[in-house]
Amino acid sequence: MSVIVDIKNLKREFIIGDQTVKALDDVSFTINSGEFITIMGSSGSGKTTLLNILGCLEKPTQGTYLLDGTDVSNLSKNELAALRNSKLGFVFQSYNLLPRTSALENVELPLLYNNKISSRERKEKCIKALESVKLSDRIYYLSNQLSGGQQQRVAIARALVNDPVMILADEATGNLDSRTSYEIMMLIQDLNAHGKTIVFVTHERDIAAFSKRTITLKDGRILSDTINKKVSSAKDVLENLPPIIEEPIK
Repeated sequence: MSVIVDIKNLKREFIIGDQTVKALDDVSFTINSGEFITIMGSSGSGKTTLLNILGCLEKPTQGTYLLDGTDVSNLSKNELAALRNSKLGFVFQSYNLLPRTSALENVELPLLYNNKISSRERKEKCIKALESVKLSDRIYYLSNQLSGGQQQRVAIARALVNDPVMILADEATGNLDSRTSYEIMMLIQDLNAHGKTIVFVTHERDIAAFSKRTITLKDGRILSDTINKKVSSAKDVLENLPPIIEEPIK
């Protein structure tokens, strides 16, 4: 089992007026390949800053971050962008899909920067990614023709299409109702069962219960880092939900 993330003594400070705000204060942990981790914490705990650093979107003030063996601290903006595109997949709360664009075209976006694959290969990869999230019948649907859950599945397919070493999800169920949230978590658990490394930022304990490990932040420091001894099954939760009763058409 290889180490995907190795973070040591990480600090991230911001200067606001004449004050120094410590968003992250001496954070250290590792993530192994195949783990499914949730990062929890209230607003201001530092979880968004940590996610941004994990995603190579911003750099720490101090400390080291190795992503799949690469020290990201000295990389240029272009090198960071290349690393993000090849090593990471992102899933956001608001889906971040292009409007009036098909599911296939949205999934294709990360591959447009890869000139090593042909347009035919690109399409094949996109179709395979959409099939893996159970959207083979919605490939040519436009974003606005899809439900919220389907749009999030497109976003997950887009995150998968480059075969990243890690998927970073930021409150990825935040805009969804409970049933759809559990459907997305069932998909995430399935991807993890097939070997994908997943880091999922959430403030919801019932969502964190689906992960194998939870890191809780408070005031920029790690409050706890615990293995979840009893991982909930999203599939089981879904099966035990009451059936949807269709309203009769009047």
